[in-house]
Amino acid sequence: MKKYLHSNSPLALLLILFLGTSCASDVIKRTQQGKRPRAKARKYFSGVKKKVALLKFFNEAPYGGDDLGITSTEELRKELARTGEFIVDPMAKKIFGSSKEIYAGGGVKLVQLARKAKVSGVNFVIFGRITHARIREKIDEIGVVKETKSYTEAKVEIRIFDVNSNKEIYTETLRGYADDASFRFFAQKREERLTYRQELLRYAVRVATRKAVPRILNISAKLDWVGRVAKILGNKIYINAGRRSGIQISDILKVITEGQEIYDPETGALIGVSKGEIKGTVEIIDYFGPDGAIAILHSGGSVLEGDFVQLY
Repeated sequence: MKKYLHSNSPLALLLILFLGTSCASDVIKRTQQGKRPRAKARKYFSGVKKKVALLKFFNEAPYGGDDLGITSTEELRKELARTGEFIVDPMAKKIFGSSKEIYAGGGVKLVQLARKAKVSGVNFVIFGRITHARIREKIDEIGVVKETKSYTEAKVEIRIFDVNSNKEIYTETLRGYADDASFRFFAQKREERLTYRQELLRYAVRVATRKAVPRILNISAKLDWVGRVAKILGNKIYINAGRRSGIQISDILKVITEGQEIYDPETGALIGVSKGEIKGTVEIIDYFGPDGAIAILHSGGSVLEGDFVQLY
């Protein structure tokens, strides 16, 4: 007589559990809109937030106007804040100006102002531009209405300048697409049509801009966080980063001198900046202000105002 597995038998339950587990591993969870959830790239996060100077992007494409540059800048600002790993410096514009000014000067301005940015606590500068923005439409007339199919493409160039090494370390052009189809009456107003086209261009720019965030996270993980000794009063050493930046009570920071710029003796071109020498260490004992910390000497000596600090 043939024997069958009953649903309440131990072997059947084990088989069902195995099949359910193997199938579940292939399931991709999605949001209610049918999109994949965004990955949380925090594997290498040290706990201390790096200060970023985000310069206003500009649009050099013939479509979309200045609005696309603002859209890209604000999208990147929002996405960087969402990671919880950066502080976007609101004073960056006063130091560097806009991305358009940096491009106009061939990047020389960044090199010239690198030390000023380092003193202010900026770790790296992000700037860029929209190099391409285009929308094409195909219209099929159906009686009193027409079906409009729109194909939108945008290219956003993003660059990163490392303040501590005084050189550009990343540049990439990222693409974003937005396709849409809708039915519209012939009597549609021109203003509504222009608004519709602009929204598609904005969406394509946002898509391209968001692609830069995983790259920025990976690059940031490889760069050292650098702070500065702002003031020394008695035996207390005041650091220009605190609770908001992720500095913790009892953290040990190493105090380092400023590195030296190294130039090629033949061409005179800047090769990079050497690492500073370690003078000692300090221990965080308290906070002050919205984002400052108080430390005391832990080892070594001769700590001076203006010295730089790093996580030990």
